Amino acid sequence: MQSLAVQVVVVASLLTTAWQSLEAESLPPADLAIEDVIESLIDAGLRQGGVAPAPLADDANFIRRVTLDLAGRIPASVEVEAYCRSSEPDKRARLVDRLLASPDYACHLRNEFDTLLMGGKGNQEWREWLLKAFEENRPWPQLFREMMLAREDDPGQKHALAFLKARAASVDDLTNDTSKVFFGVSINCARCHDHPLVVDWTQDHYFGMASFFSRTYLTKKNFLAERGAGALRFQSTAGEDKPAALMFLTGVQVPDPTLGDRTDEQKKAEEEKQKIDNDKETPPEPPAFSRRVQLVEIATRPDAGGFFSQAFVNRTWARLMGTGLVVPLDQMHSANKPSHPELLAWLARDIESHNYDLKRLMRGIVLSRAYGRSSRWDDARERPSDRLFAVAGVRPLSPMQYSLSLTIATSNPLELAELLSKPDQWAGRRRELDNQAFGFARQIEIPGENFQVSVSEALLMSNNSKIVDEYLRDSGDRLLAGLRAISDRTQLVQTAFMAVYSRSAQPEEVDAILGYLASREDRIVPALQQTLWSLVTSGEFRFNY
Repeated sequence: MQSLAVQVVVVASLLTTAWQSLEAESLPPADLAIEDVIESLIDAGLRQGGVAPAPLADDANFIRRVTLDLAGRIPASVEVEAYCRSSEPDKRARLVDRLLASPDYACHLRNEFDTLLMGGKGNQEWREWLLKAFEENRPWPQLFREMMLAREDDPGQKHALAFLKARAASVDDLTNDTSKVFFGVSINCARCHDHPLVVDWTQDHYFGMASFFSRTYLTKKNFLAERGAGALRFQSTAGEDKPAALMFLTGVQVPDPTLGDRTDEQKKAEEEKQKIDNDKETPPEPPAFSRRVQLVEIATRPDAGGFFSQAFVNRTWARLMGTGLVVPLDQMHSANKPSHPELLAWLARDIESHNYDLKRLMRGIVLSRAYGRSSRWDDARERPSDRLFAVAGVRPLSPMQYSLSLTIATSNPLELAELLSKPDQWAGRRRELDNQAFGFARQIEIPGENFQVSVSEALLMSNNSKIVDEYLRDSGDRLLAGLRAISDRTQLVQTAFMAVYSRSAQPEEVDAILGYLASREDRIVPALQQTLWSLVTSGEFRFNY
């Protein structure tokens, strides 16, 4: 149904964030290329801070980084060698466009958003829905609408409800997780009292957001349902029992026609309807007035305070750059200024005006100099703040990136080259690789802030039989057998480094491994297994840099 007209109310605590108050005239022109705007505004910050940025990453470094970020895996040896040989002046753009057009892109985005929305533990139907959405490059507002409002009797959409169904037992979880993921706001600290540190968020804001979900529940048959009536009340810090207005983060309230006085007969009829709906073998019909519909309508309006568009841009930026323009990612408020307010505002305006074309946004970011810089800081001066984007950040691989890259690194390079030369075959193979990697990825910790390899992961990589039986086995489809067939030991080492690290081995690395292999000529297969194990369990392989 169409949303009721929203009314703006004056809320004493309502503040606009610093970047939301920027006038459009103060931003760069709308028709500029994304990468040009990024470079202009990031470089301006560097000049203001008196910081000379790191040089651009070399070709081998760049293709590894961008393939992990756009395809979710390390590049195959054949891809690295072809890219490094190329002398085309626009080869970075060609590489990026190839990756964005590849089947890897949708698979990778599916994995990334499964982690964001479901902690990487979504079921197969949910993951298939995500994959189809990214294959079609559906705009983010459409995905949000489907996740909030999909009908259970629609086979093409019903699995989008997994996000809500996983949280439906708790209004607090529905409120907090939706606010964090989609709007970049951690609102839970305002539940028991007005936020102690952020004047933007009061109890009215928390319970206003909670009201959008207060009628949502799961039936006995596990269908997502929504009651047609019912108010949410809360106890204020002053001890006052208050009704919660249906209110978005901006302070915009929606009049609810179901909140008028109801007769006893109406209340009884509503209770009877819910009992019937609860036992139905089919999904209940949505109410005439759906509070979740109102949330979607308000949140995706271009003038809804920018929370939806800016949170989406900020998360995309952080995923590719290692650090958000606003950090933490769920602390978008007036006391937490972005590192580059004009850039966040421009990108949010741009994504809105281009129907949330994620491919376009990601292409612009990864083609910018800020993204393409080296992660090595050789300057004698202290390494600059991550928020200046003067030097590329070093980022741990996600569980799916790590699991997939283990398979790519230890596969026979010739077989990989053959598959990649046939896009139709590679599309099917990539899906198979995702399915195979999923189980192992669940055993890997999702990286958080200040990530360090955990004891459990170290033990997994040291003791799990899959490491030897799958990745390091001596069979024709694996790297080990290919290395064993190379008589020139120096070439053997270089082949291993290119397959695992996407680069050539340095002379000292070659010498060290040649010496190790020479000392174990009588047991060369175990020696090669140990060599490969040391490469794939190293810090260099575990991180994107």
